[in-house]
Amino acid sequence: MPFGYVSPEQQMRDKADYARKGIARGRSVVVLQYEHGILFVAPNPSRALHKISEIYDRIGFAAVGRYNEFEALRLGGIRYADINGYNYARDDVTARGLANLYAQNLGQIFTESMKPFEVEIVVAEVGDSSDEDHIYRLTFDGSVFDETGLVAMGGQAEAVAGRLKERYRDGLPLAEALEAALFALTEPGGERSPAGQLEVAVLDRNRPHRKFLRLAGPRLERLLAEGAATPPPSGEAAPSGEAEAPATAPEGDVDTGSNG
Repeated sequence: MPFGYVSPEQQMRDKADYARKGIARGRSVVVLQYEHGILFVAPNPSRALHKISEIYDRIGFAAVGRYNEFEALRLGGIRYADINGYNYARDDVTARGLANLYAQNLGQIFTESMKPFEVEIVVAEVGDSSDEDHIYRLTFDGSVFDETGLVAMGGQAEAVAGRLKERYRDGLPLAEALEAALFALTEPGGERSPAGQLEVAVLDRNRPHRKFLRLAGPRLERLLAEGAATPPPSGEAAPSGEAEAPATAPEGDVDTGSNG
């Protein structure tokens, strides 16, 4: 056996561990269905480097991880959508087609490159009804998961998803869905991100033509105030000034918004 030989199985495990650690260093992103579409929420202090973007008329994109890597994927998805929409029909551009494209690219990079992409992404498409909505989550190795209702990725994703399930239910109004997302993204006993450090967008099925809309400024502040005024679900104590459990910060560097 030559010196320095590493078995393919060990090499794949090392790549996967490397990618997972990189993704966990960033802050989480939450995607969930609400009454009139799909909501995207991400803590993000940067106003220039977006984690949430529009891909096409009904399709949105959210990502965590290394910014330059998921930005390259986003731009590739926009080119794919524009070309196919022009050559065929706009209805032929779907989240499923984009998810397949991203899965092929991520799988090829993971297998053939020395360094895998440190990214996890969501491609979401809003339909004419909630039953026609589609949310696809893709991991660094090209695996695709068809999600229903809600998704949490990046950072302490399992803990965030657990808190989100406590507040989530089908058909939430927008303000309550936003409140549920912020509840999930806030560590127990921690402080919530102010409106100026939140990136929030929706795919609103009631909007004509382009469904993607960013929420910021006074409109976002009104939704935050409305959600905060909503009583918590029955059996759950209202938040108080004292922490009921010690806050646990994510491992790794502080997420400044420059790498996911």
